[in-house]
Amino acid sequence: MLSLSVDIQRFTTARTDTKLVLLAVHFAVHGDIDSLTLLAARHSTVLRKELLLRILLTYLPETLPSSQYVDFLQQLESSSFPDPANNDDVDSSPVADLPDDVAAKKVKKLRLLPLTFPEAPAGIEDDVLTLFLLRRAYKVDEEAGLLGELPALLLPFVDRAPCVRSLLVTTVLPLLRRNVEYYPHDPIPYTVQGFQQLPDRVAVNLLLSQTGTQEAGLPLVGRDLRGLIGPWLSTEKRWRESERDASLESSTTDEGPKAPCPGWDEVLRWITSQASRNWRAALNAFLEWNGPEDADLNEWGSLELNDHQKQHLKKGYAQAGLASAYLIPEASTESLGDSLRVADRVAKLLNLDPASPVTKTGPDTGASARDATYMRNDLLSPSNPLTSPTPASITFLKNLVHSARVLTLSGSPCTVRRSGELALLRDAHEQKAEATKLIHLLRNNSPKTDDNFWIQARKDILWLRDWGLEDGWFADGIPCGIFSQVSRDFLEVEILKALLSNTRYALARNIYEDASDRPLDQTLVQETLYSAAMTAYDNASNPNRTRGGLKKCDEIIKAFPKTIQRSDPQAKRIEALLQATHGLSGYRLVLKQGEPFTPVVLRVHSDPISIIEKILEQNPKSYTHLHDLLTLGTRMVEAGLTAGGHGKTLTPEDEAIHLLTAQRRITAMCIHAALREDDFETAYSYVVNNISSPPPTTATSKKPLPADEHLWKAALQAGKYRRPTGHTPFRGHSQRGSHGGGGLLTSGNPEVRHLEQRIECLAAALRVAPPATLQEIVSAFRRAEEELDVLLREEEERDSEWDDRGDSLRAMPGGFGPVSASASTLGRGGVKVGGSGTAPRRQSHAAAAAGGDDDDTTAPMSLFDLSRASVLSAQRNLSALSGLQKSATLGRLASGGLGGVLGRGGAAASPSGGASDAGSDAGAGGRSSFESGGEGGGEEKRVRKRDQLREAAMGTLVSGVGWLVGAPAPERTRD
Repeated sequence: MLSLSVDIQRFTTARTDTKLVLLAVHFAVHGDIDSLTLLAARHSTVLRKELLLRILLTYLPETLPSSQYVDFLQQLESSSFPDPANNDDVDSSPVADLPDDVAAKKVKKLRLLPLTFPEAPAGIEDDVLTLFLLRRAYKVDEEAGLLGELPALLLPFVDRAPCVRSLLVTTVLPLLRRNVEYYPHDPIPYTVQGFQQLPDRVAVNLLLSQTGTQEAGLPLVGRDLRGLIGPWLSTEKRWRESERDASLESSTTDEGPKAPCPGWDEVLRWITSQASRNWRAALNAFLEWNGPEDADLNEWGSLELNDHQKQHLKKGYAQAGLASAYLIPEASTESLGDSLRVADRVAKLLNLDPASPVTKTGPDTGASARDATYMRNDLLSPSNPLTSPTPASITFLKNLVHSARVLTLSGSPCTVRRSGELALLRDAHEQKAEATKLIHLLRNNSPKTDDNFWIQARKDILWLRDWGLEDGWFADGIPCGIFSQVSRDFLEVEILKALLSNTRYALARNIYEDASDRPLDQTLVQETLYSAAMTAYDNASNPNRTRGGLKKCDEIIKAFPKTIQRSDPQAKRIEALLQATHGLSGYRLVLKQGEPFTPVVLRVHSDPISIIEKILEQNPKSYTHLHDLLTLGTRMVEAGLTAGGHGKTLTPEDEAIHLLTAQRRITAMCIHAALREDDFETAYSYVVNNISSPPPTTATSKKPLPADEHLWKAALQAGKYRRPTGHTPFRGHSQRGSHGGGGLLTSGNPEVRHLEQRIECLAAALRVAPPATLQEIVSAFRRAEEELDVLLREEEERDSEWDDRGDSLRAMPGGFGPVSASASTLGRGGVKVGGSGTAPRRQSHAAAAAGGDDDDTTAPMSLFDLSRASVLSAQRNLSALSGLQKSATLGRLASGGLGGVLGRGGAAASPSGGASDAGSDAGAGGRSSFESGGEGGGEEKRVRKRDQLREAAMGTLVSGVGWLVGAPAPERTRD
């Protein structure tokens, strides 16, 4: 290499053109732009512009900053290089020693790149500098990845050709922002040239792939659309019509020829797709961006669109906004509020004046059931009536948003699409279900004491039916609200129920009872009140009527005096139901293991009277509350519970029969319970007091009384009862029967008395039992009498022994003389059974007591002997009576009939077939005698065994005392 400088003139004349080219290549390879500039200025005839540009394109390093050779390009373009000074030499040493043939060969091997390329824009084939700029920009980006160097390369020539500006603004600028400024952590893996060749949908999705994906990036959605999409759309290429667009939209309109923008359509699709996945990003696309005209081109250009193009962009943008509102899947106050803002923004963007959301939508909306499909399909189609930006569609959307907002604020989340389906499909079942759900949520989640809340809630619910105007109808005459298929009466009834459930009685009364223009008919209000009262009852957990649901039930019935009269049959039944339920509150009651008793169980129970059996089982001594339990059963009958459920009306005759049946069952239950707890005396008193005569409730019944299926079994069980071993009978009051039974005791022996009571129970069972069961009862009756006879014989033997011991005392000082030995002693019932050996005084007095004709006038007996003889006579009469009754019973049984024993009416026959007389009942409970009549025929009165015994004992006592005072003995009628 020559290191010496050579005179330029001599170099020029001696060097060939090939060496100049090789020297220019050398300067380009080493990035020596100054030497290349000097060389090009002095040899412009050889180093022409196209040759130099090809050399630069082929050999200039891509890493060389654009700012170092941009001036050279400008000088080359203008052919105005600065004048070189005479002392400016060019270092030609790289090629000075090369032979000409070698230089020629090297030049042939240079393989300079052409400036033209297949993707070059049309119309720039002859513009070599523009071609160079495009290819150089692609090479710098592709080979060196220095995307940031491209603005410095292209900006000086931005006005040279539209394709240069387009490359810079629509491709370089969006890629620079996307990969370097906005999201450097996730750059797009495409070169500038490769990105330009991408389909519009892919390019849009790549540019916006990071937009709105992070919560912190949501406010930057507008920035991305403004800085990425705005520049990307600012090219004439985006407005080219595809073959499909040209064939479908070749016609013209009043606005001029249509100019679709496929790239813009892809942006709108991205926005609407975000609405269903990331609705906040979609809504910010409208709330943070002013549309396609809001483009940040970095002052590298401007968006120049004609009026038709601007209108097309605005309309598409507005339609995407309306479509996004229908696509938002989240039902929240935030999303609905933003949807409403989008609707307002669309109206402002297009200078539309939609009607207020509470005014008439109008038949011109064209909305109908078939339009519901447009909420899911063809949302961006110009023929979509719901998303095409018109005053009617905007108003319709705002009404849907307001409707969804009412539901959502009430606790029933609702999207705009769901609201639209309710309004357009007009499914009565769906609308009614949604209305019921809304009112139910208001009832459960609302303030309990705020009347203003309920006043506003009622207005909102009624507004949802017709959107505020009664004449706001579609063309087919149907209301346009989301509850259009729900009748106003139904909504008012549900609102009334909600008010009652929240104890807003005064407000409900003011609206539905006291108002001059009542919204509901009085009959419907009455039915609603009864229904609400029973709902409160069914939801109650405490059977006490002063608490909880029962208290609310009572309050509802009494809160509307003009609508519900106390004399109403249904009101009476509810009152009886409340009383019956309250009557259960005083007892422990569990019907199922682990489940406490609730009032609704009583109302739906198939056999409510059986609940009383549970009370008797779970509450000791509760059988002593017979009166309360009978009252409880009466209330159950009056409430209609025994007639198959509450609310069923019974005729007076049927109610009397139900009452009789309930009273019999409850009494029988108490008898069984008393026996289970070994309180025979109370069970006995219930038997003799409640089977003696029919209840007074049957007096007015014209229907035949039902057979007694309960009391006879209870009486039979009482007649079979045996005291447990070691059982001590109740003392004091219970010894005479807890409820008035028993009367005067017939014997001081408790075992005898117990058998007598059992026999009375069996006699009562015989009177009311069905014929098929008589044999069992009679068998029990016979066994009881046999046991009684044995006890009486034993007692008689003891008495005889005691009597013999008493005779031995006649020789004691102060004693009376012996009675006549010829007088005989009395046996059972006054029959002579004794022999000789008895003191004459005792024999004479006994005979007088029995009505005998003893004329002996012996001396008076001592008071001691008198009392002892009277007692013994009474006890012997007991044995006689028992024997008579037993003989009569056996005789009647032998002859095959039961009428002679007790008769169906309960009369006891005498041995001769006649009826014995008896006095009035002297029992502590005021018992009536058994009914007369029956299978025995004839008017017979049964003389109770206790009364017979009492009469015999009293007769003996009177005869003894009468002799003492000198009175004649009473007469006795003999058989």
